[in-house]
This record gives sequence, C-alpha cells and structure tokens, in this order.
Amino acid sequence: MSNKTTAIANSNIAFIKYWGNFDARLRMPLNDSLSMNLDALVTETTVEFDDALKSDEIVVGGEPADEKTKTRVVEHLNRIRAEAKIEACARVHSRNNFPSATGLASSASAFAALTLAGARAAGLELSERALSILARQGSGSAARSIPAGFTEWLAATNVTSTSEQSYARQLMPPDAWDLKDVIAIVSRDAKKVGSSEGHAAANTSPFLGERLARLPIRYHRVRRELLNKNLQGMGADIEAEAIELHTLAMTSRPPIFYWTPATVRVMDAVRQWREEGLEAYFTLDAGPNVHVLVEAKDSDEIAARLRTFADVQEVIVSGAGEGTRLSEEHLF
Repeated sequence: MSNKTTAIANSNIAFIKYWGNFDARLRMPLNDSLSMNLDALVTETTVEFDDALKSDEIVVGGEPADEKTKTRVVEHLNRIRAEAKIEACARVHSRNNFPSATGLASSASAFAALTLAGARAAGLELSERALSILARQGSGSAARSIPAGFTEWLAATNVTSTSEQSYARQLMPPDAWDLKDVIAIVSRDAKKVGSSEGHAAANTSPFLGERLARLPIRYHRVRRELLNKNLQGMGADIEAEAIELHTLAMTSRPPIFYWTPATVRVMDAVRQWREEGLEAYFTLDAGPNVHVLVEAKDSDEIAARLRTFADVQEVIVSGAGEGTRLSEEHLF
C-alpha cells in the first residue's frame, strides 16, 4: 500500500497544567487541563505506509531520529497499524519551526500531526474525539493540539473510567479572543529530563496530593474567566499553576530543575511590568522558556521589552492556533 499524507499541528500552552498520570500506559492525566493552541509554533509531518519497506524509517528535522525518539514514534505507528489492521512499515518525516524538547510542547504538536497523518495514510477516517484519544497515547498534551483554538482536556479519573473518556474538546475557536503568547526563548538546549519522566516522578512529590485537592476550584475559576475572555481574572491563577508545576518537579525524587537564572529574571520582570500597569502574566511548561500572556494591544510592547534582555535569544509572538489539519505539501 502507498498513501502519502501530510498533517500540520500547532503546539499549545496550558493555563491549567497536566503533570502526572492516572494511567501512565494510556497517558490518562490526573486532572483536567485548559490550553491554547499556538499558531506560531508548527510541526509538519508526512507519513507513507509502504509494503516495500523492511522497517519504519523516521526522520526528524532532516536527520534520522535518535533511538529514543524512533522507539516512541514506532510505538505510536503500531497503535495506528493495529486500529487500521495493516502491517506495512512507514516512512515518516517531521519538522518543527521551533526548538524541540525545551518546554514549548513540541511533543504535543509532533504527535498530533503524526496521529492525523498516520491515520489518514493508513486509511482511517477518525472523528476529532477519536484523534484526540489516539494522539494522547503518544503524548498526553497532544490530545489538546487536535481541536482548534482554546481547549479543555478531560481527565476521566474514576475507577470505572476508560480511555475513550479522556480527550480534548474545543472551548472557544481561535478567533474568539485575540490573546497573545509572547515567548521568551532563553535556552535552545534539549532538557535533560523529559516530560514523560517528570510525569512518572510526580507522585514522589509530597505536594501532589495538596495540589489535586485544591485544583478543582482553581480550574473552574480559570475556565470561567477564559470563557469571559478576562485575562486579569485568570492571570494570577495561571502564574500559580506554572509555579506549582515546577514545585512538583523540584520536590520529586530525584528533583527536576528546569529553570535557569534567565527564566527567573524574565518572570520577575513580568511581575514588575504588571505593577507599572502593563497587564501581563507569565506561565511555563516543563522547560526554561517563559510564555508571557497579554492582550493583543500589548504584545508589541512586551516583545520589545523582552528583546532587551541579553539572555533572551529569541522572542516569538503567537496567537491562538488552528486544530490539526491536512496539507497538500509533503516533506518527501
């Protein structure tokens, strides 16, 4: 068989974080989460199943994938093959327009794009919900990159819950709110401890139980203010979420440190700018790079200020992005 397919997916930034799994094998999270797809952070992936291939060929950024990445991609291809009831090996080429493994959710866009491209190449016509469920098994946060715009990922943590109950759905389309994420890139180095390892270590932190007990109130408050498009109303909670995620990481065994001195300098600056009247709030995923959330009218000012930092290597301004979609432009 040969049915070359290309998909494009955006990364996402979480307002309510995902850290720790209820079911590690299926990547079902411990809590619901909220996020925004990022139109400036893009992964393109082309998949072709070919009976003539003797093994899967995985190329990332123009180079053969390292063994860890290849293993994870092949595992996901196996899920697609099992659902499509095929055995053919695949040729996969993927590329990002942003740094990988640096806290910019590159695995989210990567596995969202791989899921759609792989499923279509294998002859599967899956619903958005089914794609989100499948993508989640490759990378948890990939579930949130399947729908467009602002999304909600349902955890499904009852003892009777099944994989089909944990998926992401759209809360608002991309054009519902002109919110901007101004991203300060302070490091392009791949993090030493990946998010998967961080999720596995989450339950070793003495603070995990306290977080989960208090989270529902914060979740519903942020969800309400998100739907109301009220940045000031959800800003403090978004910052608290970022700090809590990293507190869990730092207090896990062994501890995980993602921040750098530049990370802290940027966060401190955002707080100072807010005291001066500039409405901006920081958040981070599992990495050192800082996301600064602002209304569109303030994005140029924030970007300009961030570019004055000697240790900010690049500033990326992103709005809300589309969902994972097909492309006619193939990578091979």
